[in-house]
Amino acid sequence: MKQITIIGAGGQMGQWFVKYFSGQGFQVTGYDSENKISGKDVIISESLVGGILKADYVVLCTPTRRTPEIIRLIAKEMKRGTYLIEISSEKSKVVSSLSKMPTKINPLCIHPMFGPGTKSIKGQNVISIPIKDAKKELTVTKELFAGANFVTIDAIEHDKKIAVILGLTHLMNVVFANIISKDEKMNLTEKMSGTTFRIQKTLSESIMTESPELIETIITNPEIRRVAEEFWKDIGKLLTAIQESKTEEILDYVNECQERLSKHTDTNDSYKKLTKMAKAIEK
Repeated sequence: MKQITIIGAGGQMGQWFVKYFSGQGFQVTGYDSENKISGKDVIISESLVGGILKADYVVLCTPTRRTPEIIRLIAKEMKRGTYLIEISSEKSKVVSSLSKMPTKINPLCIHPMFGPGTKSIKGQNVISIPIKDAKKELTVTKELFAGANFVTIDAIEHDKKIAVILGLTHLMNVVFANIISKDEKMNLTEKMSGTTFRIQKTLSESIMTESPELIETIITNPEIRRVAEEFWKDIGKLLTAIQESKTEEILDYVNECQERLSKHTDTNDSYKKLTKMAKAIEK
């Protein structure tokens, strides 16, 4: 039986991996210095190094800022031929640590694009960042997560794309959640609300179930600066146009955006999806 160790097994994604790999027939060991590990599917290790000595695979579900240090601590202790799997949402900081590992260890640098509430891996996106042997690393990733969709991209491009995919969405939703959290009359707001607000509120509140450390990592991705500054500038431009009653400027901004979107998106289809989402929320 293949043995896998999850470092950070008490965290949200750590718990997901424990459940997933035990369901795949692995013997799962868990270690966590910060959170309590629970469940019958996992052998609890009392020490970091003790937990990885016999493992065939080690998964790091650790805060990004601590990951390079943990890689240094465990890589030299791991068995020859073992796979060290790293899943953080910002790759520029961890890639050099993975590259410097002893040659006896195989790195797998991946970014699972789903959260701990995901029931099935089928159809989910997994990003693979090549470290030493792109083909071999992707092959093993596909075996471990059979049924998922895979994208291969280098660390720099990954962080640029993630700045929009996660960074911008988190930034907007954290601020939105902060503003509505101060609403003294939320019951009245909800009674008055329509589809758009209900969906936006649900989205922002669900993002706020993530740990503050994860949110901080996502919004401090250095690549976010470019998109965040554009976002800030556009809000400023629109607010100025509103204050100065420049109707044409606002209409032009919206029209141009609609035109660009229509080149690769069916916005009518998006609206139908929004309606379906709203119905699902109301259940």
